[in-house]
Amino acid sequence: MTYPEGHLAERQLANAIRALAMDAVQAANSGHPGMPMGMADVATVLYSDYLKFDPSDPKWADRDRFVLSAGHGSMLAYATLHLAGYARPTIDDIRNFRQLSSPCAGHPENFELEGVETTTGPLGQGLATAVGMAIAERHLNAIYGDDLVDHRTWVIAGDGCLMEGINHEAIGLAGHLGLGRLTVLWDDNKITIDGSTDLSTSEDVKARYAATGWHVESCDGHDSADIRRAIDAALADPRPSLIACRTIIGFGAPNKQGTSATHGAPLGADEIAAARGELGWTAEPFVIPGDIASAWAAFGEKGKKLHAEWNDRLANSDKKTDFEARLSGKVIPGDAFKAYLDGLVAEPPKVATRKASENALSALTADIASLVGGSADLTGSNNTKTSSTKPLTKDDYSGRYIYYGIREFGMAAAMNGMALHGGVVPYGGTFLVFADYCRAAIRLSALQRQRTVYVMTHDSIGLGEDGPTHQPIEHLQSLRAMPNLLVMRPADAVETAECWALALAQEDRPSLLALTRQNLPPLRHDVTENLCAKGGYRLRGASAGRKVVLVATGSEVSLALEVAEKIEAAGHGADVISMVSTELFDEQDAAYQADILPDDALIVSIEAGTTFGWTTIMSAESGTTFGWERYTGRHGLRFGIDSFGASAPIEDLFRHFGLTADAIAPQILARLND
Repeated sequence: MTYPEGHLAERQLANAIRALAMDAVQAANSGHPGMPMGMADVATVLYSDYLKFDPSDPKWADRDRFVLSAGHGSMLAYATLHLAGYARPTIDDIRNFRQLSSPCAGHPENFELEGVETTTGPLGQGLATAVGMAIAERHLNAIYGDDLVDHRTWVIAGDGCLMEGINHEAIGLAGHLGLGRLTVLWDDNKITIDGSTDLSTSEDVKARYAATGWHVESCDGHDSADIRRAIDAALADPRPSLIACRTIIGFGAPNKQGTSATHGAPLGADEIAAARGELGWTAEPFVIPGDIASAWAAFGEKGKKLHAEWNDRLANSDKKTDFEARLSGKVIPGDAFKAYLDGLVAEPPKVATRKASENALSALTADIASLVGGSADLTGSNNTKTSSTKPLTKDDYSGRYIYYGIREFGMAAAMNGMALHGGVVPYGGTFLVFADYCRAAIRLSALQRQRTVYVMTHDSIGLGEDGPTHQPIEHLQSLRAMPNLLVMRPADAVETAECWALALAQEDRPSLLALTRQNLPPLRHDVTENLCAKGGYRLRGASAGRKVVLVATGSEVSLALEVAEKIEAAGHGADVISMVSTELFDEQDAAYQADILPDDALIVSIEAGTTFGWTTIMSAESGTTFGWERYTGRHGLRFGIDSFGASAPIEDLFRHFGLTADAIAPQILARLND
């Protein structure tokens, strides 16, 4: 192997990354050494000359965001964070790579290390999340100016990131919005797990990016001067940039480099010894020579100076108070929202909850400047745009509404990026059935504990004639199975407003609002207390001796009230519980839960969706069954739909599937009379 003349010293800085990657993966007997070794030169140039960061304050608001989208190469992130002077990971953390006690997880987790901007691993999502970060930067820059917001978003991505379907959605959005502060460094090593990329793809990646409005450069990923040339060209172009960095996977491992053998397995002791010789690296495992450590530490010192200058500008800015409040993440509904709630009591509306959501949002977006919304080409159906949210475009980044196009997955990932960036509380809409299209990003919202709000309308067969492809059946239950996702299905306008207030109050988890297409009658006539905060609450108490508790959600709550009337007419008392959120209900104390769902009553669930009580699926914390059976018990009754839907008018569908008072009440009475 020959090095470009004059580059040996810089190459040794990069070799520190390679050595740590080899050693950590070998010690863990698990991991991916090839990508960190291949992209070490690119990462070294990025950290030395371009990346704006302060290792003493990883949360500095105007830092550059660096996203390792190819998260399997996590040792590149851990090595650079350690070398650049971050408090963690320590060398012992790295020595314990992929072990239970170490923050150096198999893939980078933002909640494990402060220097990790986003959780990556599912390929493509890191890059798509970075698009959201770049949107947030441009939006806040338009409001606060260059003095306070002037940073870039950098991504290292691999072939897998660029092959995944979400990449097409993400780069189309970034190109359309002209996100020139976004630069993707593509690890163009032409290797995937199976072998050469020739096995699976023959597309012209660079042409695809160019076609979506990106600036495209290429460079030798092992020549620091050429890397700098390409990055400088990217910085000079107003478009988002892709730099194809031609690299050799496992660079420096003489017998395995350039092959898939270095992708996802330790190199082995013999190959590591040979690589040390090839690279001229004589230090012991997990030891960084002092001169190399000092050179890396100097990169972070430059960022500290830039941070100090920024602090001076912030201190002298007339926008300081507003900026700090915005970045704090605290959002509190104000006078407009209070007036809206009071209006709901004065004139209770009969509206679809998607319309009730729009009405609540109209007040909330007037009160809260950080709310930035959008829809995946369903604005008129999701009702997510308000008079306060003008479009965010490449000509006006101060707007607060994003037309995402038909890009549900890309939208959800971008929302994660905006939330992670800070200063923006994102919400976005699509149909509930299309939660499947963005589920992987919703999962990362939950895993990363981010406040994103998913507005999912057309939440049942109640959408009518569009038929089974658009009618969600299993979706509510499957989404409730996702840890740390708050699913809420309100029954009227008051509950919808309360759900919005709850969603905005969640600082460490995402929320999903399941909303109807069809109009629903007003059920609540007081707003003195947010009853939805309990998850489930007694909407109507039994007037006779209680024998039945009807538990319903959303559009089926009014149906439950009709059923209760028939049961009471037959002489049996019936409570009606609006179960807005099973997650919130499960968080209540045992006494409250026992009062709402007493042991001495027949518990009946009514929801236009899956009823299955999956007794084999157990909650790790409570040991209870999953599904409606966890509330009704095995001997309760569950009314819903355990098949796909059908295309017909709404009333016909509810009759067809037995979701009417005339169909349900006799079955309950028969059970009571057994």
